[in-house]
Amino acid sequence: MKLKLKIWRQKNADSAGKIVDYDINNVSPDMSFLEMLDVLNEDLIAKGDDPVEFDHDCREGICGACSLQINGEPHGPDRGVTTCQLHMRKFKDGDTIYIEPFRAKAFPVVKDLIVDRSAFDRIQQAGGYISVNTSGNTIDANAIPINKHDADKAFDAATCIGCGACVAACKNASAMLFTSAKVSQFSLLPQGKVEATERVMNMVKQMDLEGFGNCTNTGACEVECPKGISLENIARLNREYLSASVKG
Repeated sequence: MKLKLKIWRQKNADSAGKIVDYDINNVSPDMSFLEMLDVLNEDLIAKGDDPVEFDHDCREGICGACSLQINGEPHGPDRGVTTCQLHMRKFKDGDTIYIEPFRAKAFPVVKDLIVDRSAFDRIQQAGGYISVNTSGNTIDANAIPINKHDADKAFDAATCIGCGACVAACKNASAMLFTSAKVSQFSLLPQGKVEATERVMNMVKQMDLEGFGNCTNTGACEVECPKGISLENIARLNREYLSASVKG
């Protein structure tokens, strides 16, 4: 396959970026999207040019680091996959592909296609945990009975990998799907009930401080989420927040 790539290049956070055109040949349909970028970078390095900087780690759809905006869609045209799981068979010979970083005020560009998503870390640190006294004899987790329906829902919420596709897909750059997933995975379990009020209040407060927009329930976040995190979590967060506000 021969492809024309239009890639966002930006030297650093303080520089102005622009789209740069690249032609790439001999792309196998069996390559992953990141393998295709590897081939491009090998060609650029051989020519003495700077390679295109992009983020990645596991390349197994686990870490969420490979987040790219491809032809206007977070993680590209496929569904239920991250960028590293996207294969070139989803494109046709001669296609033009636009590759950009995720766009959001709270995700500033570091270089080229890499953005700083540490805002998610700070939301998590604000309350996405439980406090357990591990001194002395601790209670085995299996000793606490949990309704299977609740356990399944909590596990579904916990599959969020924090890639940021929900933010990139949202017209308001809202982080409600991410935040609600991190709230839900604890609020559905007895271990998370003790700190439930502080958790939701602190995480929502931090989300707002980071500059994410408001949720207007368009549903684009759920569609583009590679892990299929449900909008039900946002409804649950709203209920948790309302309850916590009344208690406060």
